[in-house]
Amino acid sequence: MINTIMFDLDGTLVRFYQDDFIGKYFNELGKIFIKLGLDANSAAKAVWAGSKAMVLNDGEELNTQRFWDAFSAVMNISGEQLKKVEEACDSFYTNEFNVVKSIVRHSEIPKRLVRAMISKGYHVVLATNPQFPPCAVESRLGWIELGWDDFKFITHYENSSFCKPNLAYYKEILSKIDKTPQECIMIGNNPVEDMCAAELGMETFLVIDFIENENNVDISQFRHGSIEDLEVYLMAFPDIK
Repeated sequence: MINTIMFDLDGTLVRFYQDDFIGKYFNELGKIFIKLGLDANSAAKAVWAGSKAMVLNDGEELNTQRFWDAFSAVMNISGEQLKKVEEACDSFYTNEFNVVKSIVRHSEIPKRLVRAMISKGYHVVLATNPQFPPCAVESRLGWIELGWDDFKFITHYENSSFCKPNLAYYKEILSKIDKTPQECIMIGNNPVEDMCAAELGMETFLVIDFIENENNVDISQFRHGSIEDLEVYLMAFPDIK
């Protein structure tokens, strides 16, 4: 019986198109790199290198270690310089990053749905691809008037050793929350990164409003629909209190 709801964040609960996010995000982040005396284009390449290193993580280290090792290798900066960059980025995610909120398409459903499922007795997990620090995740949750306390567990780059679509990412969550795949449903907007959870035995729901489907995967194989459809579907789940 399902007792745990796993939500993706970007494009699912926080409603925006990924291309819009990337453009606005790197524009704002570049300003921080320039203030630090770094070349913004080189630093952007270093961020992408760090992201790739996290996706390829084999579980031997946390994602945060993989990211900053790759970033510093591309930028060829000292440990002291790297520490300053890390501190500046954490400050950025708490402050200037919130400018990116302007791309979000407002809906009350994500907040209402998360809290409704909690009220119905379900464990609610934020299964966002763990490529950001906790402060960046917390800021994005704030854009939809949700917070850390609304979730039993939240993935981020300081507590995760894998990334989507690696099935080990989902296994790591299951281990930490002490659940079986059969107890969970994964909800997301990417047929590869999110729906792969079905391979472990999880139920899934693909939210198509801001779908990310670069490979043109046939989505007819998945239960899918709009955020409104998702709300109807989940609210029909029985109370388990």
